[in-house]
Amino acid sequence: MISFVGRALFVSVFLLSAWQEFNEFGDNGGRAAKSLRPKFNAFVSHVTTHTGQQLPPVDTKLLVAAAIALKGIGGLLFVSGSSLGAYLLLLHQAVATPILYDFYNYDVERKEFSQLFSKFTQSVALVGALLFFIGMKNSRRHGRQLRRKAPKAKAN
Repeated sequence: MISFVGRALFVSVFLLSAWQEFNEFGDNGGRAAKSLRPKFNAFVSHVTTHTGQQLPPVDTKLLVAAAIALKGIGGLLFVSGSSLGAYLLLLHQAVATPILYDFYNYDVERKEFSQLFSKFTQSVALVGALLFFIGMKNSRRHGRQLRRKAPKAKAN
């Protein structure tokens, strides 16, 4: 019971965010797409500059829809204790965190740097919690396999 409440409280961050983005989505992707567009363009520019590879154009509305799906489906699965839910949320965090919280594009002296860096570290903490959950699920599974008794040999 306590584990379920903990998972529900943890995942509420993702589910409430997905619900808000879903309600604001509209024809153009809503506020999320509007704020994501310049950050994603900066990310694409960095990738192109550092790798020399041109990324194909992507509609930010599609990115927001994918984020809503990952957070919604992943969150619901995570509440039920599924590792797949944790992996979906981890995928969302791994993709979204460096794009949304691009503190590295700002000078340390600017106000935006500290705000974005704070949100970035909070996102990294969520990644750590998801990794901890996945690790605990895997350790319990392996622990159960080790404790199984060997079948008794039949006596003739």
